[in-house]
Amino acid sequence: MELRYNHARTCDQRYSSICTSMEGTGMTLASATAVPTPLVEPETDTEVRHLPPYHVLIENDDHHTMDFVVDVLRQVFGFDLPKAFSLMMHAHEKGEAVVWTGPKEVAELKVDQIRTFHETHPTTGKPLGPVGCRIEPAA
Repeated sequence: MELRYNHARTCDQRYSSICTSMEGTGMTLASATAVPTPLVEPETDTEVRHLPPYHVLIENDDHHTMDFVVDVLRQVFGFDLPKAFSLMMHAHEKGEAVVWTGPKEVAELKVDQIRTFHETHPTTGKPLGPVGCRIEPAA
């Protein structure tokens, strides 16, 4: 004996009680069983926003030795000797030098790393502290 499923008849039997209860309401089966469509907000901003870059600057002073500044630049930024020397000389002659440019968070990290190096005066032994440095937005 083979059983056959009559889908149309089963649907009619299933919904007959609903149709009977809706008589006189003005509603149809389609409106009673409709699933509400979720509202989708349109995208308002599809542009990628890039954070502006920041400069790390070292400042010239009359306290730290040139060798100390070169060593700090080499250790923090991984510069080779000629590059570190050139940046140190630029700061010495102009008062400051941009030594690195990039994302603000990394610039802040580089400044913190520079400030971990402290020098003592070679003859008096007086602590000189770290090399003067700061960050500023790149123009």
